[in-house]
Amino acid sequence: MPKILEGGLSADGLKFAIIVSRFNSFVTERLLAGALDALTRSGASMEHLEIVKTPGSWEIPLVAAALARQKRHDAIICLSAVIRGDTPHFDYVAGQAAAGIAKASSQSGIPVAFGVLTTNTFEQAIDRAGGKSGNKGFDAAMTAIEMANLMRLLRQDA
Repeated sequence: MPKILEGGLSADGLKFAIIVSRFNSFVTERLLAGALDALTRSGASMEHLEIVKTPGSWEIPLVAAALARQKRHDAIICLSAVIRGDTPHFDYVAGQAAAGIAKASSQSGIPVAFGVLTTNTFEQAIDRAGGKSGNKGFDAAMTAIEMANLMRLLRQDA
C-alpha cells in the first residue's frame, strides 16, 4: 500500500489569521461568522485567532503576503465578496485577488484559504454566505484547518 498523508480537521493549538474585506460587509460579516463557527467547532481557541479587515478584495493579497511572511499563523483565511456589475471592474478585481492570494500561499509555504465569493448577483452572494448554498466562510476555514495540519505532516515527514 502507498503511504497516504492527509490533514486532519482539528484546529486545537493552531493559529489562524482571517482577512475580511469591509466592502459588501452585509455578505462578508456572514462569511466571517461562518469561518469563526468552523474554527471554534473544530477546537480553535479565540486567543489564537486574529482578524484583519481590509477596505476591499483588491487589498487582500498584500495583507495575506505580509501576514504569511511573518510566519505567526498556521494558516490564513481570506474572505470577501466581488459581485459582478455593469463594467469589467469585476474581472480585474476578482482575477487579481485570486492570483495574489495564490501567490502569497505558494511563495510563503503558509496555507492561504480562498473564501472570496465571485458572484453575478447580490442574491447569489447571500446564498453562499449562509443561505441555501451553505457558508463559504465556513468551508474556507475548514480548508485552512485541513491544510495547516497537512503542512505540519509534510514538514515532519521531510
